[in-house]
Amino acid sequence: MKEKKLSQLTKAETQVMNALWSLPADGASSSEIMERMPEPKPALTTLLTFLKILKEKGFVVTEKMGKALRFTPVLSREQYTRQYMTEVKNTFFGGSLASLVSFFAKDEQMSDEEVAEIMQMLKDRNIKK
Repeated sequence: MKEKKLSQLTKAETQVMNALWSLPADGASSSEIMERMPEPKPALTTLLTFLKILKEKGFVVTEKMGKALRFTPVLSREQYTRQYMTEVKNTFFGGSLASLVSFFAKDEQMSDEEVAEIMQMLKDRNIKK
């Protein structure tokens, strides 16, 4: 199934989504989301505004539960990260994964342990093919 391309999240929207993604996948109330928000926590009205924006952007769906709404993410953190990183790869690295990895390998001054870990992941990937 092809994933629907969604817009990118702003920093504040990412904080709300991270809180939502840290809860069970079947959704959460605004108060449950608020509990997971980082300090300083936003006002409830601010959180509700961001949840409304996220719904309009297609990142969450709502379900009425009595008088309250239950917010459920449309895609997982992994799905969003994959979509976001693919966009970064295509926009800044001409679609080349090797160029993206090379950029981080040079700029991030990776430790020998990190290089070994990445090499092992690549070896494991080739074994599974």
